[in-house]
Amino acid sequence: MSINFFSEDIDFNLASKNKIRNWIKLSIENELKKTGLINIIFTSDNYLLDINKKYLSHNYLTDIITFNYCEKNTINGDIYISIETVLNNSKRFIVSFEDEIRRVIIHGILHLIGYNDSTNGEKIQMREKENNYLDRYKNLL
Repeated sequence: MSINFFSEDIDFNLASKNKIRNWIKLSIENELKKTGLINIIFTSDNYLLDINKKYLSHNYLTDIITFNYCEKNTINGDIYISIETVLNNSKRFIVSFEDEIRRVIIHGILHLIGYNDSTNGEKIQMREKENNYLDRYKNLL
């Protein structure tokens, strides 16, 4: 069981890594799952765009791409997050960068757990889950 943080093609160091790890683990346990190996990789827009083109055949920017390697109830995966897009979105939505990065992280974790956001109903459920975990564990952060 391990949650790792890396940077690719960008110089970024996430603050409060241990608190974020604990929050992720508690969120996963709350969904009755086990934490396996999770890699969270912070990137530039261009790096994430290349991944989006290569693996998903999408030619557009995004804030996150999640690769799910879960086995039964054990959550495993790689979560790629564009720091540039998160920063732009924090300004667009008038929230702090820290709040936006946490939202994107838990969004990726929720994808690994099995939640989707393809339909309007799924988007509503995903946003409710994000808000729940952001509020529920705010005291840890």
